[in-house]
Amino acid sequence: MAYKNLVIVESPSKAKTIEKYLGRNYKVVASLGHIRDLPKSKMGVDFENNYEPHYISIRGKGAVIKDLKKYAKKAEHVYLASDPDREGEAIAWHVSHILGLDPAGKNRVTFNEITKDTVKNAFKTPRSIDMDLVDAQQARRVMDRIVGYSISPLLWKKVKKGLSAGRVQSIALKLIIDRENEIKAFNPEEYWTIDSQFKKGTKKFAASFYGVDGKKKALKNEKAAQKIVERIEPKGDFEITKVTKRERKRFPQAPFTTSSLQQEAVRRLNFRTRKTMMVAQQLYEGINLGGRQGTVGLITYMRTDSTRISHIAKHEASQFLHENYGEEYAALKIHKTKNPEGAQDAHEAIRPSSVMRTPKSLASVLNKDQMKLYQLIWSRFLASQMTPAILDTMAVTIEQNGVIYKANGSKMKFAGFTKVYDSSKTDKKDNMLPDLVEGDTVKLVQNDPNQHFTQPPARYSEATLIKTLEENGVGRPSTYAPTIETIQRRYYVKLEAKRFEPTELGEIVNSIIVEFFPDIVNIDFTAGLENDLDAIEAGKQQWIKVIDEFYQPFAEEVSSAETKIEKVQIKDEPAGFDCDICGAPMVIKLGRYGKFYACSRFPDCRNTKAIIKEIGVICPQCHTGQVVERKSKKKRIFYGCSRFPECDFVSWDKPIGRDCPKDGHYLVEKKVKGGKQVLCPNGDYEEPVQK
Repeated sequence: MAYKNLVIVESPSKAKTIEKYLGRNYKVVASLGHIRDLPKSKMGVDFENNYEPHYISIRGKGAVIKDLKKYAKKAEHVYLASDPDREGEAIAWHVSHILGLDPAGKNRVTFNEITKDTVKNAFKTPRSIDMDLVDAQQARRVMDRIVGYSISPLLWKKVKKGLSAGRVQSIALKLIIDRENEIKAFNPEEYWTIDSQFKKGTKKFAASFYGVDGKKKALKNEKAAQKIVERIEPKGDFEITKVTKRERKRFPQAPFTTSSLQQEAVRRLNFRTRKTMMVAQQLYEGINLGGRQGTVGLITYMRTDSTRISHIAKHEASQFLHENYGEEYAALKIHKTKNPEGAQDAHEAIRPSSVMRTPKSLASVLNKDQMKLYQLIWSRFLASQMTPAILDTMAVTIEQNGVIYKANGSKMKFAGFTKVYDSSKTDKKDNMLPDLVEGDTVKLVQNDPNQHFTQPPARYSEATLIKTLEENGVGRPSTYAPTIETIQRRYYVKLEAKRFEPTELGEIVNSIIVEFFPDIVNIDFTAGLENDLDAIEAGKQQWIKVIDEFYQPFAEEVSSAETKIEKVQIKDEPAGFDCDICGAPMVIKLGRYGKFYACSRFPDCRNTKAIIKEIGVICPQCHTGQVVERKSKKKRIFYGCSRFPECDFVSWDKPIGRDCPKDGHYLVEKKVKGGKQVLCPNGDYEEPVQK
């Protein structure tokens, strides 16, 4: 097919979408990501020549490069339409180098959403490659290469092969280990609360002890709580001494940035960070809606740290709200939210390309995961353009003999944005107090003193780790998913009950980096480097100068570490049983993917076994083997028989070793909202939920 213009993008799905919009004079092909990079076999940075990167064609991309050159020869114009960020700009620059294009030529095209009008308009105003953006990407790549290829060989030499270190991953690991140390050092402190019920007439309401004689008082032990209870006359009247009624507004959250989308997808959808970005990429690059619409990009670019929204999108949202909810739900003035500190604000927030494409209208064309994520993005954006929710609140103070209780109630007066999206778990149910006024008397129905202990800080989940990295200005939205994946793949941390726990190997690596490379794990230092990269992008800094200021002291640290780091011996642990091949004692070794059993005579005997966790239940199918905990390829826990493959018993839910009293089927324990529940998989029997 004849064509005048060649357009090069990263992915085949994006290529298909754009080609349909541009027509027969355009051929759109994919580079399949980067085509040039630093070599894997060596540092690839010339320290004697202004840190010049030594780029080579990526192995396996020969056929792609050959095709790109062939297509470019036939075209009158070549356009580079990779993603609108640093990485996309660098891809365009590398492609232009391979094809011998003039980087100053007007051949770079960018768009924030893949819709027909946006794409066509973008091709009317091509620009030259932005070398400030390219330099910012080069600086990050070179800096990360220097860190990784300097520290990693030291770790291989001093600890074990296959280890790695990086700027952002080292800080993520340190945060997880520091939190673990906080948990270990935590000393719980006892405290008591008194939760009570009062009534006015027949209406009951809850209140909690606040203090005595006009002052707030903490109850540190049972004796202090009992003293308060004894001071009260149980049958005497309590007086309402203060009533405060007011109207409270709850404003909607801003539309999603990359990190807030990743966090909310973990919390609401149980999506891992990598999965969120993969599904978002599909929605951005285009979904075939069928009929005359064809393939359309459903969301704007998903790598952004900005909460800005275009005027066109705001107008469309206002129109949609007026038509579907009424003018009282459409905000006249949007509640302003600040961008995170250091945000580049290069793109809009993540939003639907058209709010008129409701999740319901796309039900037949989106798969399950796409629908969940689109619903989340669509709802959050629409809510951000809506009026605040209004609540009537009431706070009362209750007293007797100087003992003070306080109670709070609220009632939704106007739903506002919560009609569409509400991330809060509170305010969903009305909790209004009886109609009380100062001077009223109420009766005590029940006093309930309870003992508590202060809790240690929680381990990081994916969501809270991303939030902490972002708050500290470490990394950028696009780096969080690969960072989290790397520290798990290296077995520096493991995910238990959706929370990160450091491994012994992670603690060894962290201790070396903390001692010998303190700047690498210094949050302020790393955040400063991110600011320097932003300054390069803005044309305010020279990338070579930034690299040099980083490298000179770092090189001294590397030189010192090479002589001072002592060899770390990771000792094998006795397994407690003998090898079933040669009879020698088995040991527990630490491998690339975690711990495993191995013969102590290795390499003479290569017998190895996976470490499996028995749950103390006999297999309900063969009645011989033990039920053991296993993990699927996606790291999801399931239960199987230890005699597999002889016995193929498998269950996602944990068998408990009891049979159903109704049909004799084995019972399982299932995680449900609020706790755990024992039930029969056949659905005929279930026990109350245990918290």
